[in-house]
Amino acid sequence: MARLILGLYDDWCHLDKRIETVTSEIEELSHGEAMCRRLMSVPGIGPLISTGIVAAINTGEAFERGRDFGAWLGLVPRQHSTGGRSILGRISKRGSKYLRTLLIQAAKVLLMRPHNWARYSFGAWLAAASGRLHKNKLAVALANKLARIAWSVLRNGKTFDSHLEAAAI
Repeated sequence: MARLILGLYDDWCHLDKRIETVTSEIEELSHGEAMCRRLMSVPGIGPLISTGIVAAINTGEAFERGRDFGAWLGLVPRQHSTGGRSILGRISKRGSKYLRTLLIQAAKVLLMRPHNWARYSFGAWLAAASGRLHKNKLAVALANKLARIAWSVLRNGKTFDSHLEAAAI
């Protein structure tokens, strides 16, 4: 029992060093891979998200369009249709929980800095949507937009141009 406690204590003491080592490895990997570098040109996407997306979908050829990638991540609302009327519900939460969580966290970070919104091609959309949507719905909508942009960046093999939103969707 004492050995187990000493082993756990030793692990606890070296945890910060291990986290720093893994973080530096991920950053090195993301800066060495061309697809990750292109993804990191998208606002809110850093080394962790870029390596996760590239590991999950590579060049995005499995998806016909960015909307399909967003749906695969579970970032689109669940839809119920009856009698020609469609009702949008909560997000479906299907697909990769890890990537979905990372993209929503990235969206929340972008939402915390409204003074930077004008710098992004989707800044006008973001400003308009912030007036009509709850902050959590807005974060999911922005995460969906980031996922679509990320798919487009991978699929087209070009970096994100913050002034050309139409090419990113």
